[in-house]
Amino acid sequence: MIESFLIYDEQLFHFFNQQCQNIFFDTIMPFIRNKKNWIPLYIFLSIFFIYKFQWKKGIIIILMTILTVGVSDTISSKIIKPQVERPRPCHDNNNVTPHLLISCGGGYSFTSSHATNHFAIATFLGLILLPFSRIIFYLFLLWATAISFAQIYVGVHYPLDVFCGGILGSMIGYLMFILYKKRGNFSASS
Repeated sequence: MIESFLIYDEQLFHFFNQQCQNIFFDTIMPFIRNKKNWIPLYIFLSIFFIYKFQWKKGIIIILMTILTVGVSDTISSKIIKPQVERPRPCHDNNNVTPHLLISCGGGYSFTSSHATNHFAIATFLGLILLPFSRIIFYLFLLWATAISFAQIYVGVHYPLDVFCGGILGSMIGYLMFILYKKRGNFSASS
């Protein structure tokens, strides 16, 4: 059962990575999946949270976001990947020959740490901003989805890697939001 499921996963990877090839995606997907390109967004969000929620609460949101990434990255990279040991498509000896747009990198594939980390951030921050705007919440999820899809398109992850990474990241982001609401919400004392 698991083997047939993995075959479907490889076929879906082949579809997204090779049959969906186009010049636009070949140009934009490597940019989207590069976490360094999002540094201006992170700086903007830091300034926004300090401005919107005042200094003390804004700093707590920033620190909780950093903690969220630390937890999600540790669980994905240090716990799950070494246990599962699924090779990346670009290292897999099966019948998968990826259209590789970036260097393959080392390490294992399942779960995608990009997907885990970005869905954790999107869920955590999206839930904080949900009372102000439902659209912003959905934009955060769309952002995480685009980064996750880019991991498949550039050839370094299977769809199951990013799907499970997205679920894991969303759960971590939600749990960190609950922790924030219990410990970090200073609305009563502000």
